[in-house]
Amino acid sequence: MNDPFPVVNHRPQFDAYSSAYDQALERGLAVSGEKKDYFARGRLAWSARCLSEMNAQPRTVLDFGCGIGSATPFIHELLRPAELHGVDVSPASLEVAKREHGSARTHFELLKTYQPDARFDFVYCNGVFHHIPLQDRADAVSCVFRSLRPGGILAFWENNPWNPGTRYIMSRIPFDRDAVTLPPPEARQLLTSGGFEVVHTNFLFIFPRMLRCLRFIEPSLARFPFGAQYQLLCRRP
Repeated sequence: MNDPFPVVNHRPQFDAYSSAYDQALERGLAVSGEKKDYFARGRLAWSARCLSEMNAQPRTVLDFGCGIGSATPFIHELLRPAELHGVDVSPASLEVAKREHGSARTHFELLKTYQPDARFDFVYCNGVFHHIPLQDRADAVSCVFRSLRPGGILAFWENNPWNPGTRYIMSRIPFDRDAVTLPPPEARQLLTSGGFEVVHTNFLFIFPRMLRCLRFIEPSLARFPFGAQYQLLCRRP
């Protein structure tokens, strides 16, 4: 495989949304009663909890498909890595990320120039694979796998197509409307075929804001496929 990630040869669809990404996303999420930061922080808080339970303290983190860098402040807040590297296919999105979040500890790079070298302790990947063409998904998994050191951990987050609320929200977001979703068993097969060991699967974001008084029970329901998103926590052997 000469090209580490052939999908970068496709025209980056998010260039058109780089300056209005948040507005488009907020329109879709409005039905939940929450803004995007609620979900962004919630995902990282759950991943941080999982890492803590594994006694894992990642020093080097890769945000695979970082977009405009929305997860960056939450990665720094909750994981406190010494180094954060974000990669994406969209040059325009990366310009926003660099402007808003670039620092001595945070770097962003076009995926077309990125070379995986097995140096990251942890890879965070949220809502990326449903935008990758089916024929390129195995190569994307390979790129992530080769980015992690042996024993490194991947938090693979995707939208749960079994949740009708998720499907409705995606239909309201222009860049999600035509995406090809991954049911959890399909994602598990994709990752295990790429060499990963799946540690566990969790589902998050069950209750909308109007039922937020019930959110305290969400951790006890995480193994059931109710949530709007799911995480496959994986390890590179």
